[in-house]
Amino acid sequence: MSRHVYTTEVDEPLVIDCLARAQHAFGRSGAGMARRTFLKLAGASGLGLTLGFSLNLRAATDGAEPPALNAFIRIAPSGDIYIYAPNPEIGQGVKTSMPMIVAEELDADWQRVKIEQAPIDPRYGLQFSGGSRSIAVNWDALRQAGAAARAMLVAAAANKWSTDPSTLRTDASRVFNARGESLSYGELAAAAALLEVPGPSSLRLKQREDYRIIGTAIPGVDNRAIVTGEPLFGIDQQLPGLLYASYARCPRFGGTVVSANLDEIKRLPGVEDAFVLDAKGSHSDLVAGVAIIGASTWAVMQARKRLQVEWDTTHASTASWSRFNREAQQVADDGDGEVLIDNGDVGRAFDDAGSVVESFYTYPFAAHASLEPMNCTAWLKGGILDIWAPSQTPQRGIASASAATGLAAQNIRMHQTRIGGGFGRRLLNDYVAEAAAIAQRVSAPVKVQWTREEDFAHDHFRPAGFHKLKGATDKDGRLSAWQHHYITLQFNGEIVSGGSLRENEFPVLNVPNYRLTQTALDTGTPCFAWRAPGANSVAWVFQSFIHELALAANRDHRDFLIEIMGEPRWFDAGNPNSLNTGRAVDVIKLATEKAGWGRPMPHQRALGLAFHFCHAGHVAHVVDVGVDDNNKVTVHKVVVAADVGPVINPSGARAQIQGCVIDALSTMAGLEITLENGVVEQSNFDSYRPLRIAATPEIEAHFIASEYPPTGLGEPGFPPLAPAVCNAIFEVTGRRVKTLPLSREGFTV
Repeated sequence: MSRHVYTTEVDEPLVIDCLARAQHAFGRSGAGMARRTFLKLAGASGLGLTLGFSLNLRAATDGAEPPALNAFIRIAPSGDIYIYAPNPEIGQGVKTSMPMIVAEELDADWQRVKIEQAPIDPRYGLQFSGGSRSIAVNWDALRQAGAAARAMLVAAAANKWSTDPSTLRTDASRVFNARGESLSYGELAAAAALLEVPGPSSLRLKQREDYRIIGTAIPGVDNRAIVTGEPLFGIDQQLPGLLYASYARCPRFGGTVVSANLDEIKRLPGVEDAFVLDAKGSHSDLVAGVAIIGASTWAVMQARKRLQVEWDTTHASTASWSRFNREAQQVADDGDGEVLIDNGDVGRAFDDAGSVVESFYTYPFAAHASLEPMNCTAWLKGGILDIWAPSQTPQRGIASASAATGLAAQNIRMHQTRIGGGFGRRLLNDYVAEAAAIAQRVSAPVKVQWTREEDFAHDHFRPAGFHKLKGATDKDGRLSAWQHHYITLQFNGEIVSGGSLRENEFPVLNVPNYRLTQTALDTGTPCFAWRAPGANSVAWVFQSFIHELALAANRDHRDFLIEIMGEPRWFDAGNPNSLNTGRAVDVIKLATEKAGWGRPMPHQRALGLAFHFCHAGHVAHVVDVGVDDNNKVTVHKVVVAADVGPVINPSGARAQIQGCVIDALSTMAGLEITLENGVVEQSNFDSYRPLRIAATPEIEAHFIASEYPPTGLGEPGFPPLAPAVCNAIFEVTGRRVKTLPLSREGFTV
């Protein structure tokens, strides 16, 4: 299989469980899609060409069949091309990269492209940003939308010249004939709009070697607006007569209101009203609390300090991090838990082993800590509820608002705003439900604004976890057995989001003798998807333990890891979203080659390696780490190799890798959430301290543009960093990090 390697080197780097893993019901190629799934939305003279393009999806979102997926193009008579980006922009760059895909197949002049955020509308299908799936889910639809519009423009030109369309070519928003004459897309738009939309089987999609826009580094469409402070985000929303709301929730999840000093609060300066709301919907929708409405954020936040609420905590969370640690250790000592996988003969493999390693790994809860705190603006007017929300799942936001208000979904309009960070937190819409319920009681637009302290106190955290491991290599130094007891968390009787182990987690399928057991501890505090759900923590466990096994067998870590991969194959045959061992080996080899694996290192410095597969992305990290005599860890350089299929926008891809590395390093260094009796002990960035800019390493990114369907980078670039750093720390110090964050074991970064 052919491949191309794109490399970016950065000396000063820039400072999402997927809710729906959609699969095209007819396959990746688009073959077999019915012509009726195309929809021409408009074509009136003077409006130019407007093309809507839809295709059916099959997805698992709350058990409901999702609506059709659409790409939307409008070409004005002036020649300006408007491309609508359907998915929420959360900093991952899809507002730029998705229109790039359309423009490529359209053969558009990128300088004439104007990008608009699409409205929330069923015609656009499943509009969400999470799980690094925006590009993967929309890839075929966006390409076919651009190709269909191009075919219609060519047909219009052929009619004008009375010639065969096959004799014409397109380039930079123009159609050319064999005589060298050309017509602009703007000149052809009105005529093209009157033509029949071609079926997918007739479309000629570009070969990758012909791409001129895809693979080009293009700045983010909102960059100028961001750095100049234009109002793009949910927190920026302003409306005439806007009121502000603060919403008090019980410090312990699940508490309800018994009474509150509402009369006193209503008399305070700037306060318009105060009232109690009951819980409605699921635990991730509207929770019980007290709303304070006022003329400014200052007024309601000052009033909030005077609010006195008696809470009924009979059924509230009693989650305790110290208790979880004690229970996990007891469970690990007492037994194996529920058997999930039992392949081969683990006991015999241990009896015949050349070396045996045992370990116990622990990692804590973590907060999403988005830069933009939760917020939402809502306005109920004339029976229609308009909502402006920075939501990763705006369509689910409509459902949350409906549950909170009783309004029919068709009477709720969601408006997309740019999102100031989410990392999975804004896949939930509790803040939307709050704004909707409050707007129903207020005869004006109202903005619910959370404080940073509320963001920490009422987050849905990354779940903590505990892993008891025992592994063996045979007398030839090959991995022969793996025994794993996973101690995770459950909420309301179900394993929490991000708290499960995949049954085909690497290296499960490549170990001849493998036994996996599980015990779930009850937590009354909900947890949820956190950047690279599950993978963000289990990669550290698996890849650290593989390094332990390699050292015990006296093997080079790189060679041992590649050997485990075995012959090139899909873990799930025929599924391009499963791990491919050949692709894995390629990124491991590329990362180690670029980092100079095996070279002599300065005193108290070493290279560390880790690989992980998640969200259809194969990624390897090699880190250059130093540790001084005071246990100060310095990550000098991180070399990343990734195979996520074709790289749509190298500028965005590089930024995603940088963000993953910086976020992962900060998280492993010192970030943790602890709870006692259901109350979160960290309240702001003084007690939950991300690393500062000075700790940012040099980051070098390399991309293998393989011939497989593309996926995102916001998740798969994150997990390998922690194990790579911990493996390097061991090489320098001889100390194995088995508890995160590093600060728990006396290291500083």
